[in-house]
Amino acid sequence: MAFPSHMIAIHLKMPILSCMMSAPETPFPTSDLPPYFQGLNDAQMQAVEALDGPVLVLAGAGTGKTRVLTTRLAHLIQTGRAFPSQILAVTFTNKAATEMKERVSHLLGGMPVEGWALGTFHALAARMLRRHADLVGLTSSFTILDPDDTLRLIKQIMETRNIDPKKNPPKMVMAMIDRWKDRALSPDDVSAQDAGDVVHGQMKGIYTDYQSRLKDVNACDFGDLLLHIIRILRNPQHAQILADYHRRFKYIMVDEYQDTNVAQYMWLRLLAQGSNNICCVGDDDQSIYGWRGAEVGNILRFEKDFPGAKIIRLEQNYRSTGHILAAAGGVISNNQGRLGKTLWCDGEQGDKLRVQGLWDGEAEARFIAEDIESQQLKKVPLRKMAVLVRAGFQMREFEERFIQMGIPYRVFGGPRFYERQEIRDALAYFRVVVQPADDLALERIINVPKRGIGTTSIKTIHEYGRANGLSMTESGQRMIAAGQFKGKTATSLGLVLSDFDRWRSLLSTTAHTELAGQILDESGYLTMWQSDKSPEAQGRVENLKELIAGMEEFESLPAFLEHVALVMETQNSGTGLDDYVSLMTLHGAKGLEFEQVYLPGWEDGLFPSQRSMDENGLKGLEEERRLAYVGITRARKRATISFAANRRMYGNWVTALPSRFVDELPEDHVEAASESGLYKPGRSQHWDSSGFDPSPRRESFSPPPIPVASSFSKPSVAGFSMGDRIRHATFGEGRVIHVAGAKLDIRFADGSTKRLMDSFVERAE
Repeated sequence: MAFPSHMIAIHLKMPILSCMMSAPETPFPTSDLPPYFQGLNDAQMQAVEALDGPVLVLAGAGTGKTRVLTTRLAHLIQTGRAFPSQILAVTFTNKAATEMKERVSHLLGGMPVEGWALGTFHALAARMLRRHADLVGLTSSFTILDPDDTLRLIKQIMETRNIDPKKNPPKMVMAMIDRWKDRALSPDDVSAQDAGDVVHGQMKGIYTDYQSRLKDVNACDFGDLLLHIIRILRNPQHAQILADYHRRFKYIMVDEYQDTNVAQYMWLRLLAQGSNNICCVGDDDQSIYGWRGAEVGNILRFEKDFPGAKIIRLEQNYRSTGHILAAAGGVISNNQGRLGKTLWCDGEQGDKLRVQGLWDGEAEARFIAEDIESQQLKKVPLRKMAVLVRAGFQMREFEERFIQMGIPYRVFGGPRFYERQEIRDALAYFRVVVQPADDLALERIINVPKRGIGTTSIKTIHEYGRANGLSMTESGQRMIAAGQFKGKTATSLGLVLSDFDRWRSLLSTTAHTELAGQILDESGYLTMWQSDKSPEAQGRVENLKELIAGMEEFESLPAFLEHVALVMETQNSGTGLDDYVSLMTLHGAKGLEFEQVYLPGWEDGLFPSQRSMDENGLKGLEEERRLAYVGITRARKRATISFAANRRMYGNWVTALPSRFVDELPEDHVEAASESGLYKPGRSQHWDSSGFDPSPRRESFSPPPIPVASSFSKPSVAGFSMGDRIRHATFGEGRVIHVAGAKLDIRFADGSTKRLMDSFVERAE
């Protein structure tokens, strides 16, 4: 699609303030303000009127950034500064683009506004690339491959290079190529250091082959859309193309600038070199997608990239109460990498942010569910409440509790716990062990992970079973005995059926939780996900371990499977309700708001995520802190943070410490409480963990914490200093790198950093 180069005359229902392309010499007198200015505060008005030169609008949570963007667009058109065809407006989602178009039309009296370049990065880049596709060896009719097609092509290339897909998962290869494209790196740009030792040094070759193969089939993946157009715009031989875009786009506006990656940033920089009239709207404190390639540095160095840039801060919040804003501000102020702003509101201070310490994850789920029920009795609709978790595995306990108490809920951003692929697969394994005649379950996982038992073999087993009145298990056994399968199929089918027989024989002699873990391990199913390098694989592993942890309260595997069946029935019968609690991850909650928000699992290691800190150091910690800020600012009137002293993590009980983010909450805006005997209020911090009493107080608590159980009885050891060598019963030897009262930050031999109480460690000799 070509961008219109002609001028489009638009008849507007509201009075035209100026028909000239140049700016008015003086601002609008107050009495002559156009209708769309009504209700804007001073900072918003300033952002709308700052039309010339580079502008960065730092829009805090709930400060009305969408209104500023749409009003600014309307103002550009209404004042005659630019026709729609001269505006480039970039959003991150198609939904946001549609909403922006509708709102601008409304501001301009309902007249449709057509002809402008409005859309997502990929959509706009695709339009440009189709005009110049021949310059990168493509035709204008090129195909845009979806992730499934991309993965299939990578598998073909790996097969040609004789690379074992089991040792080098194609998804891992695809993820690395995606990361390079996010950084605008073509195969020629990838250095030996970038390529590393992944796939035995063949990554750069795979990338080269992949790009060549895409060209052969006249196709692009999503990363190519920006990569190719950047290559064209940067090429001195095509300087006229860039000059044409500079003449065409007099104004550029970008939403959610804090979430841009390197390629998106480079594309914008190239296009903005013409008029230099670029306005970026974003919030450095809400940059939480580093794992997706987003670079918070793009927004932090805006003034350096665009000399003379005007920075406008939107700080008046229209969403949350004073205490909630102050609490969120107290946490985020601990980040070093931020431009800085302070949110405030004109309304009431409201309730203080509640912080609750609890014994374990089960107690936490019960506390939150009971609080939701009490709020419901106070006529607060369920749809105005949300539970926001850091990790997906946390959802199981809340789902179980909500179902038990009859509280309708809905999981956003993914299926419910028992509906997830990895959980359904695991349950299928367990069902076949308990009931050999469960053909549906066996068919689901007989070739998962891949065993060489294809659809033709499965169809043959089915036909034999129907003809002889046998289950798939019995059919397979008889057909193998009769020699009806040969080679790898016979071997693989025989092994998996004998495995099921062996697991079945252990039902009465082995603890069901132990047997469940054994099944997932020996079947290769757990290993399949552990070796998978896709972004969602780690979450699947955590969910599988949470599934096994959830079995403990049941007496047997059949009892657990019956429970799951009843849970699924309850979930299915509950669909269609329009009043339900929202359950989602913190990442999925960005951009949303609720009257009341519950934030469970605020413990060091879980939140902030230990993995994020281990892999990214201070950068990872600061992104986790921004995620905490996002979580708190989702609440309008009431926010509750909770943490547990004990939690089942990765299949083991661990003793947890309150998150360092809890310590960073300003005391004047927080109301703190704890189950008796767990934690006592501290002087400088909300929680003094030296008062922690780990002895169980509930019959339902079983087993006791395993990893640090041997450390419970040790007396507190005072006097640790930075540099001291220590030993921990589970994590081994390490060195103290920071001391905060009784809490020690320790770097262990494996490179990980953990925060522990001094009473849980001893000096290493």
